[in-house]
Amino acid sequence: MNVRVLFFASLREKVKKSETRQTVADGATVGDLWASLCREHAALEPMTASVSFAVNREYATRDVVLSDDDEVALIPPVSGGVDTSRAAV
Repeated sequence: MNVRVLFFASLREKVKKSETRQTVADGATVGDLWASLCREHAALEPMTASVSFAVNREYATRDVVLSDDDEVALIPPVSGGVDTSRAAV
């Protein structure tokens, strides 16, 4: 079966594309998809502990079983913002 994979922010920069189609086995999980992508793109491996996933626009864990034509978004950790406790008044 095929799923659509969306890469955001630093993940997009590492794989040099914003999306791809990926073939996965019946019964494959989000974790299986991630492992397959890491084999194809070694630069993703260091992000394993911090990447988040969404399947069909809803946050998902690695054990979610995928279905044909699912959309899987790969979301790196968010950074930035302002520490207002240290901001000058």
